[in-house]
Amino acid sequence: MKTKYLKYLTFSLGAVFALSSCTDSFLDKEPDERVDVKTIDQVVDLLATGYAEANYGWICELSSDNVIDNNAPHAPIDEDSERDEIYYNLPYYDRMDLEIFSFEPGRSSTSWDSPSYIWEYFYHAIATANQALVYLDKLKAENGGEETAEMRAARGEALLIRAYHHFILVNVFSQAYKDDEASKQDVGIPYITVPETTVSPSYERGTVTDVYNKVQADLEEGLALISDVNFEKPKWHFNTNAAHAFAARFYLFKRNYAKVIEHADAVLGAGDGVTTGMLMDYTQFSECSYMDDYGNVWQDPDSKNNLMLIATSSIQARRAMPGYRFTWSGEPLTETIWYTGPTWAWTIMPTAMVAGYLFSGYSNSEYGFFPAKMCEQFQYADKVAGTGYPNIIRREFTASELLLERAEAKLLGPDHNIAGFVADMAAYVKSIQTFDEKNQTHYMSGGGGMSDLTDELIQGYFTSKTAPNCFENWDFTQNMSSSFVIPQNLVPYMNCLNNYRRFETLADGTRFFDLKRYGIEYSHKVGRDGIVYELKWNDPRRAIEIPQEVISAGLQASRPDTDKMNQDAASEYIKKADK
Repeated sequence: MKTKYLKYLTFSLGAVFALSSCTDSFLDKEPDERVDVKTIDQVVDLLATGYAEANYGWICELSSDNVIDNNAPHAPIDEDSERDEIYYNLPYYDRMDLEIFSFEPGRSSTSWDSPSYIWEYFYHAIATANQALVYLDKLKAENGGEETAEMRAARGEALLIRAYHHFILVNVFSQAYKDDEASKQDVGIPYITVPETTVSPSYERGTVTDVYNKVQADLEEGLALISDVNFEKPKWHFNTNAAHAFAARFYLFKRNYAKVIEHADAVLGAGDGVTTGMLMDYTQFSECSYMDDYGNVWQDPDSKNNLMLIATSSIQARRAMPGYRFTWSGEPLTETIWYTGPTWAWTIMPTAMVAGYLFSGYSNSEYGFFPAKMCEQFQYADKVAGTGYPNIIRREFTASELLLERAEAKLLGPDHNIAGFVADMAAYVKSIQTFDEKNQTHYMSGGGGMSDLTDELIQGYFTSKTAPNCFENWDFTQNMSSSFVIPQNLVPYMNCLNNYRRFETLADGTRFFDLKRYGIEYSHKVGRDGIVYELKWNDPRRAIEIPQEVISAGLQASRPDTDKMNQDAASEYIKKADK
């Protein structure tokens, strides 16, 4: 379906700006107000503004199995609790949170963290990349058809920016990629490759296959051109390592496992368990005292683990604070942070204590969890008045997640390299255990010791159907594609991967992508009535609905009969919850 007008796909160079900050180390970027771009330096400055300031983390966490409604009956975390179920009477931060958690379109907000905000600013970033490509073509022509190294690198960055933002949009607002044939049946998102030059341009969503093919074309061309020659602060751009990390993630979603390994090796070094010192080093938290201290360590651009950072305007940290309805609590918390795992014997995952958290509420501390890696950095517009904008630094690509992606590719590749998978997973777990000696002693003496991850541990612990994040089999992947087959002997290894991926990506939003691409079915329980909404592998609600203003303009909705997708009970409950 086409539309003659699609809001938010417009480009205004004078309005393009980069976020600035009260902290020199993280968000110290000057706005680019120039309209007439004539030099390569100006194009490079323009591309610095080409990273969307919208944060998709919160709506994707709400749409995943990581978050619960604290007002719905749920099992207490406290092992000594005398109650089988608890519930509270807490407010939501924003009505949109209730809508998204109930798998309804998030229509009540167009501000920070909303589908509208994400749609607008991701297409704004795409428009910036497209305009930069126009300027680069002009500069090339003026240079006798030759491109300098700086021009090639800028072209590579522009193509990667365009590919990346379309990739996130299609994974948020469309169904997961299944395979080329099956995904021709799923609606995609508009793939924009030229700046708007008319008042009423026409766009169409195409299919998920179309979008993935175009992302791949831009990604491969951008990778061939990218270098770090233009970057004074490379972690804020698609530097070479970040480009390879993006390629590894893209090919993982497409299940081209050889390519995943190739691009992961380009960053981590080739070999089973090889990481060349790129993983998270938890010893850095030893001197931290306050939440900001922990946040600065997580978001540090000098950290080898952080491959690319993006400054976003977001109130995710406020929405998820203990005291509101929707938080990381209850069963999801026991399945990610608050449980005894196979490599440590303690009721708190070691990183929760040493990497910073807030855990508060009533006497049994059941209220919620707040991870420091999404700590807010406030951008002051007026320090005297105390006004400004909330920012959260997204760790968009990290070496730790890249290692997990490589492990998955080794396991699911045609030769099912179990030894390589175990070595990579063991290296990941070893990095988690790198906290300071004082805390190591505490956990070893109080919890009974810490163990390395081994093949024997995996085959023992992760075969239990009662262990967190474990399935008896992974046959559900075949719903996504007949070629997506996980043999029974690989089940404990997939359970292991699922466990650590869920921990590693907590609060990032990408757990939602994993649920979609694997075809994992899950449900949400809403309100004191405990209304349960199940999401089967092919449920249209696995695609977050595009903004209503865009649908009203004529663009095809993500879901058939989007206004009637949920049972009447869901809409009625939301109405009651607002009273």
